[in-house]
Amino acid sequence: MRWFAISIAAAAIVAPAATASADPAVPPPCTGDLAGAMTWPAGADAPLRCDGGRWLSVDDPYPFSDRWVSDGPSMTLYGGARPNPVIEPGVWTATPLTAGDRCSARQTTVTYGKVDGPPRVDEGGVGQPLRLEVLPRLLTIDMSGDCLWQKQSD
Repeated sequence: MRWFAISIAAAAIVAPAATASADPAVPPPCTGDLAGAMTWPAGADAPLRCDGGRWLSVDDPYPFSDRWVSDGPSMTLYGGARPNPVIEPGVWTATPLTAGDRCSARQTTVTYGKVDGPPRVDEGGVGQPLRLEVLPRLLTIDMSGDCLWQKQSD
């Protein structure tokens, strides 16, 4: 029995550890109209930038863009209420990448470290662009739908 317990313990030490995170999601095709835009697939440690028809890893420790591509259920970005924001407040337009898509955003803001209340939700119609204000004091924004998000003005 003692040797059995020792062999089980040794196997546990030698066996590779399972990872808790899933593989990052695959982003949409990187087409010419998305050149320079960034996306942050769920489960990825860093964003990707569309360049030359391919999604390439962004090695900048402070990634930032005024053009983002969301793909599917949700892409979460951080605003100015956190260090190193990746999105700025202002007027943005989200355009569905296909006629059957709908863009939506769920924004959480904070004041003095406390959440301001329920998230603000903006949702466009199917196949229709969504114009929204990305709020100051933004903690997070969850962007959903297969959409191109572009900053229009401050």
